[in-house]
Amino acid sequence: MAKVQIVTDSAAKFTPAEIEEYGIKVVPLSVQIDGTIYQDGITISAEEFLEKMQASDNLPHTSQPSIGTFKEVYDECYAEDPEASVLSLHLSSGLSGTVNAANQANALTKADVHAFDTLSADRSEAFVVLAAARAAKAGKSLEEVIRVAEQARDETYIYLSFRSLDNMVAGGRLSKTQGLIGNLLNIKVGAKVDEEGKVDVVVKGRGLKTIKAFNDDVIEKMKSFSTMKSIGVTYTGITDEAEAMAKRLNEIWPDIDILVSVATPIISTHTGMGALAILFEAE
Repeated sequence: MAKVQIVTDSAAKFTPAEIEEYGIKVVPLSVQIDGTIYQDGITISAEEFLEKMQASDNLPHTSQPSIGTFKEVYDECYAEDPEASVLSLHLSSGLSGTVNAANQANALTKADVHAFDTLSADRSEAFVVLAAARAAKAGKSLEEVIRVAEQARDETYIYLSFRSLDNMVAGGRLSKTQGLIGNLLNIKVGAKVDEEGKVDVVVKGRGLKTIKAFNDDVIEKMKSFSTMKSIGVTYTGITDEAEAMAKRLNEIWPDIDILVSVATPIISTHTGMGALAILFEAE
């Protein structure tokens, strides 16, 4: 058995093959829409979430897994291999209390659990988890796996653009007046997830030319790295643009298999429809 078992949460974006290859256990976040609670990735998909978010009267809420849910997963890990450590890698503490819940559950289980804040989300969170999972599969010690995860975290980036300020207003990140004025002026936003794992608006401007310039700048930043390891493109409601962006990136980095996918609910709730995220791991 592996020395280290890997646990994460549903805010990370994987392919089914990745989950199977590395035996990653995924703890679902909860999503509440108009009073109905769903388990992210189990009773509702990212695509279904977008449909319901558009039809909802109120902004949906995402909630961290309960401590009890974490305990059940950790107990399962212990039953499979009492000698293995568990590295539980989670959604940024700047966006959710998930990693804190994982930490608290550690006191309730016999498993040797170590909670890790990826300071990331969506495909970028997966980059960190996958780096750790590869090291664990290779039989590395817990300390070695954690060092690999720390390096991947330092090398992972998220840049996202979005076209409507409605969700920012509904989520309390902008006042209603700011949102109304912004929408009337056709304001578009470019943002990144910063060093503390929080969404930080870095550019605002009128019209889609703002988003184009922002994405051009992101690609120039990407070119400045000596080695591009992984790239992902996630989106909400703009499939053609996401696929066009992936094609553009693949022309620059043809050897990278770019996952193009609908954003996870934690990202969609922040941005609303019309968002595009470029996520990458580079050194």
